[in-house]
Amino acid sequence: MNERTVKKRAKQVLFVDDEALWLSTVKETVHDPSVKIITAESGEAALRKLERSTPDLILSDVRMPVMNGFDLFEKVKRNPKWKDVPYVFMSSIDDFDARHTAKVLGADDYVEKPIDTDQVRSIVLSLLTRFGTSK
Repeated sequence: MNERTVKKRAKQVLFVDDEALWLSTVKETVHDPSVKIITAESGEAALRKLERSTPDLILSDVRMPVMNGFDLFEKVKRNPKWKDVPYVFMSSIDDFDARHTAKVLGADDYVEKPIDTDQVRSIVLSLLTRFGTSK
């Protein structure tokens, strides 16, 4: 892929987490010239960023203050502009209930923290390829 194509076709991933360490870890993990990671430190900040630009994929922590990842998911899926954006939950919650809730809501995947960097990179690139881009 030539440089001009990469710049023109870079896909955007919105990663939402209230912990700066996870935001930087995922940015480093998915480091790929065809992917631009945009971060938000809360559900509210994510909604503001979504108003400006619709990403090709959303990765969201489950446990966040004020608006948790499940609440953010429901707001995203109710908006016609964002309802088809693939959504992956990331959380240190490894219990059946959280995983089950994510599945029932319709999430595209669920990743446990601490993350397996190869798994996260694979999921992101796979979903971006599978769902293509609506832009």
